[in-house]
Amino acid sequence: MNSILLGLIGEGLDLSRTPAMHEAEGLAQGAPTVYRRIDTLTERASGRELKTLLDAAVSSGFNGVNVTHPYKQAVLPLLDEVSSQAAELGAVNTVVISPEGKTTGHNTDVTGFARGLEEGLPNAHMDTVVQVGAGGVGNAVAYSLVTHGVNTLKIADLDPTRAQALADVINDAVGREAVVGVDARGVEDAIATANGVVNATPMGMLAHPGTAFDVSCLTAEHWVGDVVYMPIETELLKAARARGCETLDGTRMAIHQAVDAFRLFTGLEPDVERMRKTFLSL
Repeated sequence: MNSILLGLIGEGLDLSRTPAMHEAEGLAQGAPTVYRRIDTLTERASGRELKTLLDAAVSSGFNGVNVTHPYKQAVLPLLDEVSSQAAELGAVNTVVISPEGKTTGHNTDVTGFARGLEEGLPNAHMDTVVQVGAGGVGNAVAYSLVTHGVNTLKIADLDPTRAQALADVINDAVGREAVVGVDARGVEDAIATANGVVNATPMGMLAHPGTAFDVSCLTAEHWVGDVVYMPIETELLKAARARGCETLDGTRMAIHQAVDAFRLFTGLEPDVERMRKTFLSL
């Protein structure tokens, strides 16, 4: 196979592990891969519109680009085609570019979280789950939860209006009233009566230490997931394990979204464990 040219469009990309995973996997598959960061916070890309950057990727012969914050929704009207799942959710993180320059959007955040959930918590009870955080990857996490066994999902956010807005989007996408938005203040009461909880906020990152809720509401009957992967063991997961909870760390979603994107970009079947090894080595 010929060499592969990929990119990542977004803000503040210095710490992204996605480029290394794609480049290492492409090389291992005999398809040398170059993965460029197109960071709109840098001097070179600053002030350039998303459409300009996407058009440049197409004209430069890119095989595809990943799209991250803050462009996952803004990119939709710029694409020739969008997968049904990404259209329902209203967010794209993976754009495949055909040799003819046709752009097709997908959302591998959804499939990535779902695969991580199946892999890391295969026997978790999913009747009622609380998701803390309605921004960032919250839409993909919520969609994954509701389409993979959760009967009732409560999305908690410090802005209850934003939480309910996301709930409405997911309910429309799945065709049933499965999600409700709630105020994150006092979310511990909702968590106490749920089977599990997922942190979809930045809390726990190195720049945002701490937890998004009072962990004293957790018991050994709960399972706990986190989308944060730097550090891998967040304060939340450490506290949850100390209380006997099953846990799901953020590396699984981060790895599987890249695995699914690599498959879409190249048509090759990626080696999950090899990509995981690359991710963890960084």
